[in-house]
Amino acid sequence: MGHVLELFHRIAEPSSAAARRYVVDYALEDRVRLRNVAFPEAETAWRELGGHSTPALWDGEHLHQGTEAVLARLQAVVNLGRDA
Repeated sequence: MGHVLELFHRIAEPSSAAARRYVVDYALEDRVRLRNVAFPEAETAWRELGGHSTPALWDGEHLHQGTEAVLARLQAVVNLGRDA
């Protein structure tokens, strides 16, 4: 799979910061596109996917919302390797 995951986040939000930090700590920058919902384009995309809380991670099929769900999905990417 070559699709890029999309992390919808807010800059000043501690839970979003934790998700961004995980992306950096596990060198997932090439797999995860960061999308700040402060920007209208990102907010519109997030809302169209059913977004109601941040951080939220779109994996191409499902929008994982909330810190625990996002970190669990990112951990699965790490555990399953680069193609997960």
